[in-house]
Amino acid sequence: MTTTPTGNSRHSSLSLAAGVLTGILALYIALVALGNITDFGTNQQFVRHVLAMDTTFKDDNLMWRAITSKGLQDTAYVAIIVWETVAAVVLIWGTYLWARRHTDLARRISTYGLLMLLLLFGAGFIAIGGEWFSMWQSKTWNGLEAATRIIVLTGVALVVNLLPARPQQEAAS
Repeated sequence: MTTTPTGNSRHSSLSLAAGVLTGILALYIALVALGNITDFGTNQQFVRHVLAMDTTFKDDNLMWRAITSKGLQDTAYVAIIVWETVAAVVLIWGTYLWARRHTDLARRISTYGLLMLLLLFGAGFIAIGGEWFSMWQSKTWNGLEAATRIIVLTGVALVVNLLPARPQQEAAS
C-alpha cells in the first residue's frame, strides 16, 4: 500500500496485481470444483480412464501401474474435488484479504492456495497422471496441456505474490 501526496491510501500496483491474479485463480478453481460437483460423471470418466490406463499404448512393462477398481478410482476423484474445493476457499480468502489491504496475511494465505494448485496440477496431473499413469500416451484422455496452462498462470501469480514490496515512501510535503 502506498500513500498519495493528499494522504489517501491506495493499493500499490504490485498488491493489485497479486490480488487480481489470486482472484482469477480463485474463480477458475471454484468453477472447476463446482463443475466437478454438479456434473460429477464427466470428469469421473476422465479420472477412471487415466487411472485404468486403458487408452495408453498398453505396454506390459507399465500396465501393472493401472488402477482398475472403480471404488479406488472414484475415491481418487472425490479426493481431487475436495482438494479443488479447499484450494478455492483458500484463494477466495486470499483475494478478500488483498482487497481489504491486509497485505502480509493476504500474501501468506494466497501462497498456501497457489501452492495447493501447483501440487494438484504439477504433482497430481503432470507427474502422477502424466508420467506414472502414462496419460501422455492417450489421445483421448490427456489433460497435460490444460494442467500446464494452470501451472504457468499459478507460477506467475506465485512469483508476483512473493515479490518484495517497495518500502513505503514519505508523502511529498
